[in-house]
Amino acid sequence: MSGTTLYRHASRYPLGWLLFVALVPWMHGTRAQPQNPVAAVFTPCQIGMPDSAFHMQAKCTSLAVPEDRTRPDSKKISLHIAVLPAHANKPSADALFFIAGGPGQASTEAFVTEAAAFDRIRADHDIVLVDQRGTGQSNPLNCPESDDSPGNEVSIVHETKVCLAQLKGDPRFYTTTVAVKDLDQVRAALGYRQIDLYGISYGTRVAFEYLRDYTAHVRSVILDGVVPADWNVGADVSLDAQQALDGVFTRCARQTQCHRAFPNLVNEFAALQQNLKHRPVTVQLRDPVDATLINRSLDWNKVAVAIRLMSYSSDTAALLPLLIHQAAVAHDYAPLMAQSLIFTRSVDEGIAAGMNAAVLCTEDVPFYSHNAEIRRSAASYLGGKPIEALIKSCSVWPRGVMEPDFKQPVKSDKPVLLLSGEDDPITPPANASHAAKTLSNSLSLVVPGQGHGNAMRGCIPKLMAQFVASASVSGLDTKCVKSIRAFPFFVNFNGPTP
Repeated sequence: MSGTTLYRHASRYPLGWLLFVALVPWMHGTRAQPQNPVAAVFTPCQIGMPDSAFHMQAKCTSLAVPEDRTRPDSKKISLHIAVLPAHANKPSADALFFIAGGPGQASTEAFVTEAAAFDRIRADHDIVLVDQRGTGQSNPLNCPESDDSPGNEVSIVHETKVCLAQLKGDPRFYTTTVAVKDLDQVRAALGYRQIDLYGISYGTRVAFEYLRDYTAHVRSVILDGVVPADWNVGADVSLDAQQALDGVFTRCARQTQCHRAFPNLVNEFAALQQNLKHRPVTVQLRDPVDATLINRSLDWNKVAVAIRLMSYSSDTAALLPLLIHQAAVAHDYAPLMAQSLIFTRSVDEGIAAGMNAAVLCTEDVPFYSHNAEIRRSAASYLGGKPIEALIKSCSVWPRGVMEPDFKQPVKSDKPVLLLSGEDDPITPPANASHAAKTLSNSLSLVVPGQGHGNAMRGCIPKLMAQFVASASVSGLDTKCVKSIRAFPFFVNFNGPTP
């Protein structure tokens, strides 16, 4: 689930509130001198999500870098690097670096679920995957699991301190500013003079910072689910999630079969929210992983998590009207509970919570106008509680390394392709429009009816390949994007409408 977090409610991790939530010559020059190319020693390897069917063969290596880059002789950490060689006998000199989302996802794990979208690019370009420091096999900053979600300020602070005490690294040095220096050292070590960047979700922030700091080494950039440099992740998460859900309700009302099956969907949703806020229910169901019979408590927070995560993709958003109706009218909560378990487990397993906190507590939360964010969020289905808990957790988290101009817009005339989903619940199209104001050689595409992350949708893979091949937004025939449609709604459990 590349790029599907950025910010979310807690489930098992003590820092779950954090997880609820990843130039032109006159700009800055390169801040760190490139390293001399070295002969990397590669070995065959398998990359992908642990304990899943998603795996690929690659060649892997590692690169030792100082944890504290201001002290080159200090403690070293190892960056895990995988390369998928181009299929051509004479590949292009520029490789495409895939940057995962989160913050906290590992690129070597996230890429495999998106790999098909990059087949055309890989025909002529190496694909390079670097587990960002603090993720995957690059000294991951994981936190201990907790059986209960943090319920009050005291428990939030306590569990955050417990996480900090057992981390395998100093979280101050696991921010985006430090990570882009790692990325350029990898580029230099592998011998690429210029690279193409693909960033998804939080990965677009990393791509922006690399573009700012190492513009001479950038050939082209694809930003999928845009996080502008001057945008605070999480500040408007509740409003954006509400807007995306409203979009689902509007589409259902306009589609004859969905409206006929669920004519009172908005009212049913309001009733479900009211009931579960006051009276959580105990649900008996088969565990969606091993089919054992289990009993789980379902409250509104868990429902809100499931709804928000399902709205990331039109494929899963297509189930929302049916699940809401089934729970609100038939009082059958098992399907909704099952979805809550599936999505929260997937996010928990794919995100390094400590690295996630290292980024958000340095680069985002300190820039909130706290009361304003909470006030704006109050009327949404997520409410203001996630923001409150996020702020409280970050109050005890150490601030990390960040460049003085980090929150300034990135200005560039490099070719940039921006991708947005019309119904994205976390990085809406307005983000791309804002970022494009200072990207003079950019093209922004909004994919109809889609959510977060659109590399695999319709003709987008072909357009990305054409863009990387030419390193130009000129001449791209983007009319095909308008023909992409949202996944049809389910009106019963037999399947979607035609």
